[in-house]
Amino acid sequence: MIETDLAIVGAGLAGMTAARTAFDAGTQPLILEAGDRIGGRIEGLADADGRVVADLGPSWVWPAFQPGIQRWLDRLNLAVFDQYEQGDAVLDGFAPTPMRHQLPGQFGMARIVGGPSGLVDAMAAPLDAHCIRRGSPVESISQRHDGRLEIERQSGPAVIADQVLVAAPPRRVAERIALPATIDPGLPGALAGQSTWMAAQAKAIIRYAHPFWRDAGLSGRIASRLGPLFEAHDHTSADGDAALFGFVATPLSERRAGSLEQPIIDQLVRCLGPQAAHPEAVVVRDWALDDTICSEADRREPPAHPSVGPATLRAPHLGGRLWFCGAETADQSTGLLEGALLAGEAAARAAFEQRPQVA
Repeated sequence: MIETDLAIVGAGLAGMTAARTAFDAGTQPLILEAGDRIGGRIEGLADADGRVVADLGPSWVWPAFQPGIQRWLDRLNLAVFDQYEQGDAVLDGFAPTPMRHQLPGQFGMARIVGGPSGLVDAMAAPLDAHCIRRGSPVESISQRHDGRLEIERQSGPAVIADQVLVAAPPRRVAERIALPATIDPGLPGALAGQSTWMAAQAKAIIRYAHPFWRDAGLSGRIASRLGPLFEAHDHTSADGDAALFGFVATPLSERRAGSLEQPIIDQLVRCLGPQAAHPEAVVVRDWALDDTICSEADRREPPAHPSVGPATLRAPHLGGRLWFCGAETADQSTGLLEGALLAGEAAARAAFEQRPQVA
């Protein structure tokens, strides 16, 4: 049996933000992560030297409109650079052949130098490496006679904690983790009702030796009715590692390992020209296959951006012992990177404020 003041379930951005906030307040938390790495939906694509050259999960931030993002970037001394949008886009499937067209950009759209994985790594940097337990899926949380919470895992000893912050996607919690019978009766439905943003999406990274589309006056942006990518963008890194990324339109039932790479190349040749035929690598990350992220409900339903959920998702439970703080629980930027930062930070601070009230 392991005892701790604070246990955090989930080592995605929300969980790591909660952990960093607790650490800065003087508490070394115990973090239980179901997968074999930290970051959750944030995952960097590394080259042979271990340098992150692309983002397999989220990429974009809007510092001008997301003060929570800007505050944490400043605090962790992380820089951003503008999303490349110069030149024409390509419309695919809107006419007999692809055509160049100007599309409005998104003012303020930026990327973090080193990718969002650098944000996660910076959160984790001061923590004791032994406080993160990977490969620790949580099966149940129950309340003991002394008020403390007991966490049962698929493997390893139980964890007894004064307080627990659950930073996993709400729907996954609803499907996989048994909660105390005395919990707010409206909470299970609220958790199940929060769709997990981008959980069933597949994202493709296509690396090249040179961003040749820029030479032709193209932005790298593609909007397509034909697929397999319904949307693509320039994904060249701040260090100049040339790449495109795209969201896959192919339905989950038709996405098989190795089946998308050549159709993606064929589409890029159709839209960008013959130089697209020779990528250095094509990597497809299908998040729907990741059981630590995607729930069965997310796989069944059409993708939808989660709206702000009911207050019970952000409220203390069991007398301030239990909190939920996945990105989809946030009341601002729900499901986005900023939402993860705000939710994790708010829950950790609120839990810390209530610590004197729980023995």
